[in-house]
Amino acid sequence: MANTTANQALAHGRYIRGSASKVRRVLDQIRGRSYRDALIMLEFMPYRSTGPITKVLRSAVANAEHNLGLDPATLVISQAWADMGPVMKRYRPRAQGRAYTIQKKTCHISIAVAPAT
Repeated sequence: MANTTANQALAHGRYIRGSASKVRRVLDQIRGRSYRDALIMLEFMPYRSTGPITKVLRSAVANAEHNLGLDPATLVISQAWADMGPVMKRYRPRAQGRAYTIQKKTCHISIAVAPAT
């Protein structure tokens, strides 16, 4: 699940439970930061999506280290985005025989790291 283009390493997390808009809220705060700063920020943020984002970020850094031979201390998050995934539809019984739909959303997280210039 890792692609490399030029001098950057990419990692994807697919079918992550949670809405893409809530994941983007966190990705916007770590985009452009160094790997170490981003890890510290993610550790202390109060959002549920920081767990999967941390996992994808560590995977991207491991890809950069293994595939490109880059030093993790010099890496910066060059790109980070979240796309919508499939939605699981469930039904909630309501009064008088009605049923409301519940949408359990998923998203795809992508993070690219590159050496600082």
